[in-house]
Amino acid sequence: MGVGRNSLAVALAGLVVACGGGGSGGSGGNTGVIPTPTPTSTTPPQTAACSLSARQDFAKAVIDEWYLFPSLVDNTVNKAAYSTVQGYIDALVAPARAQSRDRYFTYITSIAEENAFINSGSSAGFGVRLAYDTSQNRVFVLEAYEGAPALAEGIDRGAEIVAIGTSAGALQNVATLMAAHGPQGVVDALGPSDAGVTRVLRVNIGGTVRDITLAKTAYELDPVSNRYGAKIIMDGAKKVGYINLRTFIGTAESDLRAAFADFRAQGVTEVIVDVRYNGGGLVRIADLFGDLMAANRVGQVFSYTTFRDSKAANNSTRYFMAQPQAIAATKIAFIGYSGTASASELVANAFIPHLGPNVALIGSNTYGKPVGQIPLDKTECDDRMRVVAFKTENADRRGEYYTGLASVFPNTCVANDNITVPLGDPNETAIKVALDFLGGRACTAITSAQGQRALSVAPTRELIRPAQPTAAQHESPGLF
Repeated sequence: MGVGRNSLAVALAGLVVACGGGGSGGSGGNTGVIPTPTPTSTTPPQTAACSLSARQDFAKAVIDEWYLFPSLVDNTVNKAAYSTVQGYIDALVAPARAQSRDRYFTYITSIAEENAFINSGSSAGFGVRLAYDTSQNRVFVLEAYEGAPALAEGIDRGAEIVAIGTSAGALQNVATLMAAHGPQGVVDALGPSDAGVTRVLRVNIGGTVRDITLAKTAYELDPVSNRYGAKIIMDGAKKVGYINLRTFIGTAESDLRAAFADFRAQGVTEVIVDVRYNGGGLVRIADLFGDLMAANRVGQVFSYTTFRDSKAANNSTRYFMAQPQAIAATKIAFIGYSGTASASELVANAFIPHLGPNVALIGSNTYGKPVGQIPLDKTECDDRMRVVAFKTENADRRGEYYTGLASVFPNTCVANDNITVPLGDPNETAIKVALDFLGGRACTAITSAQGQRALSVAPTRELIRPAQPTAAQHESPGLF
């Protein structure tokens, strides 16, 4: 999946990412300077400049200069053996992937597509996040986005996609697609992420099966839902702040500030941070998110960012900064699952040294991405290389959670992701368990196998990740 801190040229400022794949720029409070690369050519496209070989050479040059794990690059790889740039990249970094240090975090994507998504959440699709049941070959909607086609037709969290077709007479059963081709079969059936692509979906919504014709359209993903993204939950007489952040994109700033201004006005000091499907994004938004829960920790260390030895001049320390909307959180429950990565994990990990027993991971284990990418562009080809270039650590210099956060959190509470109940509802299983932790009530710890990621609870659902994700799908896993 795509699950760092990225910002390099003026055109890339603020794009350092800590996510399922992404980046985010430095912000005030950092020491050190994020580097500015030599600008790439802006001449019109030329066949030679954008040949497969030239693009592969660009990718290799970026890896040679910036890759966080230079000793884990296979320099014996022959580029001529690969028909795509990404295939060549994957072969180069295979040794790091074998150690779970770069699980497809280094990739090439479209400059235009990524800028559109990171700046405003723009992409084209049906506007849903999909996951599959690993044991039953079923596909479910985990959430649906406001202003997009699916929600307008009543398709929302908990709906099951039963069949997919280009027309009502050409429907393919999802279970059959999954059995024959795995999740990629569903991806292929849904078609390209282009506006105007139309599909007929047979959907089970609350026991009622309907055939719905949907056309993919361009829409902007709201990072904090206006339906359930920020609210006050009453736990007895106590007010608990609930914030569900879908992705760390630029437009999240105003939403987060508004939510915490309300929490502050209502005297909230305990928070549920729901990042269960959040693959990450901009580090500057992660920095702000941390600030908004740490009014009493201004000047203390939020995180450390460390590059490879040859780029150590870019290392930085980020301190909590004063924000007018900030609260002094005394207790935080982070809801996370296997889709929780990068910037989401950065924020959660940052609070362990400061809150100790008063912070917990609720749900199951997270993805495990304590590294981030920087973006380098070959503009004449619309190529952006996202290369793993730095690692992040908390104030205790802890950041080796490549197998997920469950192994480093002082408290964990296992909880199913109950898709039959709306997000933001205190009766949803994970939210209920989070309230139990905040209220001092007992919970069952997340268990793990020796040397492996913590076990998830049944039924196990995994976000659907295309073999060739769009820029938006890198940043927001499961997006279609």
